[in-house]
Order: sequence, then C-alpha cells, then structure tokens
Amino acid sequence: MSVEAGSAWEHGGIQYWGLSLSGIRTSLALPQHHLCFDVAQGFPFVLHLKKYFITHGHLDHAAGIPYIISQKAMHNEPSPDFYLPPSLLEPMTEMMRIWEKIEGHQYRFQFHPVAAGQSIELNQQYEVRVFPTVHRIESFGYSLVHKNKKLKTEFKNLSQAELAALRREGREIQDQVESIQCSFTGDTQIEFLDLAPEVRKSKVLFLEATYFDDKKSVEHARKWGHTHLDEIIPRLSQLECEKIVLIHLSSRYTTSEALKILKARIPREYQGRVILFPGR
Repeated sequence: MSVEAGSAWEHGGIQYWGLSLSGIRTSLALPQHHLCFDVAQGFPFVLHLKKYFITHGHLDHAAGIPYIISQKAMHNEPSPDFYLPPSLLEPMTEMMRIWEKIEGHQYRFQFHPVAAGQSIELNQQYEVRVFPTVHRIESFGYSLVHKNKKLKTEFKNLSQAELAALRREGREIQDQVESIQCSFTGDTQIEFLDLAPEVRKSKVLFLEATYFDDKKSVEHARKWGHTHLDEIIPRLSQLECEKIVLIHLSSRYTTSEALKILKARIPREYQGRVILFPGR
C-alpha cells in the first residue's frame, strides 16, 4: 500500500518520481512527458524537464521555481515554461527580478496563467487539462489527458477502399477518444471532486490526504484548506480510478504508522487501489 521513497513508481506505462510531505515538500515528475506537477525546493529529478505545472504558491510546492530557472540557465537549456495560478504571475515575476539583481544575471523564463477547463497541448496525443481545487489561496489541479482516434461505429464494417472514399469526400470517419492518465490535486478540500467530477475517472489520482485520524479533526483540516481521510473514505465508491495515491501526509505520522492506519481503516475492497506516496 505504499510507494518506495527514492524510486520511480510505474502504472499504465508511466513512471512517476516524487516526494510529498505536508508543509515540507511536494513535487511529482513524469520524465517521459518532460513535465512536473509542483516543484518543492527544486529536486534533481525536476531540473531538466520542460514544463512545470504549479498548483499554488505555498513554499513547499513552489519554492524551487527560481532555482530551476537558474539551473536551466547554467546548463544552457531552453528557458522553462511554468503554468501557474494568475495571482502568482506578478509576485513570481517580481521575485525573479529581485534574484536577477542579487545574482547580476538576467534570466529567461515564461510564466503562463492558467484557468479552470484550459488545456495545454504537449503533442498530438497528450495534453494537460486544468481543473479547479479548493484551498486557502488560489489553486488548481492538473490532469494528463491522452487523446486517440477511433473509427466511428457506423463505419466499422466498411473496407479500406470504402473508408478512403469517405475521406476523399471530406467525411469525418473517426471520433476522438480521451482518457485521463493521471490527475494531481495539490492542496485542496474534498469538494474539488464536485467541481471537477471528470477527475473521478482518472486512471491514477494523486489525492491530498493530510490527516488520517483524530490527531487533527476534519474541521481543522478544512480550516487550512486540506482533506482528512474521514472525508475520503465515504467518497471511494465514487472514484473509478485504478489507483488512488495519497499525497501530502502530515509529518505527525511516520510512514509505518500511516500504513497501519490505512490498513485498519480503508475498506477491504479498496485496499489494493489505495496507495501511500512517499514524503521522506
């Protein structure tokens, strides 16, 4: 029920690298897609990617932005693209200008504001889609979406010659089929599932779960814009995900303690689907 720290976890042909511990660090890299969700302090496994999707501006999720930009410059790599909440655009730009003054160097980077429902194309087959989340400050989650073409049902029995003739006539013979490979929530209250119900169909859902028991109440979690395991368990039946990967565990729990709680509290039919992501 856990991912081993310091190693890649793979599901559905995608490798995931990362760490997530509440208030300390959260970053998830998908190297084969050259992208990252949140950057923590700028770990080595995120430095040479191309696109960075920031859920919100808290330091445990976004402190590494200036460092990544400086490393790109030092290694003569193309300037990075950061996608982030609109409210971060001005302060992060100002922060980079201050670092330029400190270091006596002008940096190249692109900050792109995002909006709920927006899609950022990676290539012809993949895009990242933005969904709303509910936190103390402006925040968004991100989904990696695979796009594929499938022959329309009414044309399945036609020969290749007949299909070619339809194409020459300008007929559209294929439907576009989409599947959400993974979704990453960042920090959020549980209500994001109602604002973005499509996320429930993600093959892999990286879902915030900061508190697991009565060390902190549901009310405390909600006050700080977080999610408690007590709120997740009743929702498990709504999630069609192959894997539900819990992130952002509070440092009040050791890994072994958290796993023990999950084993005791997660209903048996979901035990194989719920996984704890490493933070240490």
